Amino acid sequence: MSSKPASMKTESHAGDAYRQAGVDVDAGEALVERLKPMAKSTLRPGAGGDLGGFGGLFDLKATGFSDPVLVSGTDGVGTKLKIAIETGIHHTVGIDLVAMCANDVLAQGAEPLFFLDYFATGTLDIETAATVIGGIAEGCRQAGCALIGGETAEMPGMYAAGDYDLAGFCVGAVERDSILPRLAQIGDVLIGLPSHGLHANGFSLVRKIIADQGLGFADPAPFAPGESLGAVLLEPTRLYVKAILPHLRKPGVRGFAHITGGGLTDNIPRVLPSTMGMSLSDDALSLPPLFEWLQDTGGLDGPTMRRTFNCGIGGVLVVADDTAPSIMDALFAAGEAPRLIGAVIAG
Repeated sequence: MSSKPASMKTESHAGDAYRQAGVDVDAGEALVERLKPMAKSTLRPGAGGDLGGFGGLFDLKATGFSDPVLVSGTDGVGTKLKIAIETGIHHTVGIDLVAMCANDVLAQGAEPLFFLDYFATGTLDIETAATVIGGIAEGCRQAGCALIGGETAEMPGMYAAGDYDLAGFCVGAVERDSILPRLAQIGDVLIGLPSHGLHANGFSLVRKIIADQGLGFADPAPFAPGESLGAVLLEPTRLYVKAILPHLRKPGVRGFAHITGGGLTDNIPRVLPSTMGMSLSDDALSLPPLFEWLQDTGGLDGPTMRRTFNCGIGGVLVVADDTAPSIMDALFAAGEAPRLIGAVIAG
């Protein structure tokens, strides 16, 4: 976080006139002080310094890579933020933000190294911003990357009261000879890793289905007794870094697909040669209760579900058939719940 929100950088002072225009420089400074301990909790080899400078510093040499290639990814949280804002549940969307970026660089075989965020709002509410960015720090701890900076923009007139937006940027590194994906072969198998609900995709459709049913986010979830609809929908995106990073360099591991926008249908082929396709098992096509409810209530067909949502599978490893048992055993031992969901075929 820089010491000043983005919208304040062109001003030479921050007196009453600026405050009357809707921008509170003092609030921005107070927020930075709140965030410093959060950022410090994410430090890792290569990261150092303090928030408040014009740029975040990272020493790549300190990470121990010998021939690194940098891999970067950027993303947002989309209209899932609307549910966070309506429910007042702000502590999970920051985890989503990190996961959407860190899981993407993981798909290239890269270890996430550092993260920067962008938080924009009309009128800065320190408590809300600190809660959101606290979630970002938690996501960074789960990903093993350092939160080394970011930006807080207070822009009156750009956002409705209480609204905010998020964007993030993650940089990782991978040894040059370990970049994914590697060339898959016919007969390779697909290992699915479970998602935590919807993650951060398809929420425009989800919100429409809920509105058409006349439901509110405080209502009980029809598919999860004892939980509110909003709380279930805001379950944060899983970070797969610590679970699968140790396995990505192993012989027989061809690639990892992060199942985001485009669902299973569009994301798995991204790690396969253009001459190959995939066959999904019945297990892959069976839907957890949340997705089953969305399909039935929204009147959605199978292809629409698989191209819109993760359908309960947030990540897919492509591995050689003879390598799969050892990878599965290692994932089970690490507390994961992998399952075979299909195979690579010609097509």
